[in-house]
Amino acid sequence: SIHGHSYIKKALVLQQLSGVEKNLNNGTHLRGDINILMVGDPSTAKSQLLRSSMGVAPLAVSTTGKGSSGVGLTAAVTSDPDTRERRLEAGAMVLADRGIVCVDEFDKMGENDRVAIHEAMEQQTVTISKAGIHASLNARCSVLAAANPVYGQYDKKRRIQENIGLPDSLLSRFDLLFVVLDQLDPDTDRKIAAHVIRGHRYRSGIGNLGDDSEDEDDEDGEFDDDASTQTKVHTVWQKSHHTDDNNYTLSQ
Repeated sequence: SIHGHSYIKKALVLQQLSGVEKNLNNGTHLRGDINILMVGDPSTAKSQLLRSSMGVAPLAVSTTGKGSSGVGLTAAVTSDPDTRERRLEAGAMVLADRGIVCVDEFDKMGENDRVAIHEAMEQQTVTISKAGIHASLNARCSVLAAANPVYGQYDKKRRIQENIGLPDSLLSRFDLLFVVLDQLDPDTDRKIAAHVIRGHRYRSGIGNLGDDSEDEDDEDGEFDDDASTQTKVHTVWQKSHHTDDNNYTLSQ
């Protein structure tokens, strides 16, 4: 149901399939998971792409940058109210082991909180040394993040680092970086509007909602309401409530 963004859609499919994880003889671990960052203008379907990827992934954990902290993404040490013993609680990236973590509004995350996920994104482990607890948890997950530019809209005259506002140490951990721009083009806006309307329009004879095909061009008279030029017949299957059997009748 999302118009365009063909390269981003292909990247999301590759992220679902993931890469090849390698463990070298010298003990080096090479991650196979793909980290993707989408940054661009508002209302460009970034959040919708995150939700679509969550619906397809077998294991996905969703969070937001404003409502997440560093310990919430990695792990936290808490105290049991009954025994008063220290215990370790896993964060979002640990819970999504062998899955995907979707972080929306990634730019709203605090600087100290972003530093906490550096190890989890590259080494895919979370090391905790607090309150006498020393543990290393697996966080073998892919990160799919969406962020808005610093200036509200993406400024083409500035560098990518200036528009994103994220440190280079964090950007280097993303394998794919997509800049999503809102092109001010009347033809593009018309195609998007026609695609949205097709998604909410009932196709008679097919019975499918939200056809994503691009096989027909939108003409100026496509939205004409003249009934004499085009007649639409809607067929509805109605269930009979007068009998015990599941009988259906076709009405026009």
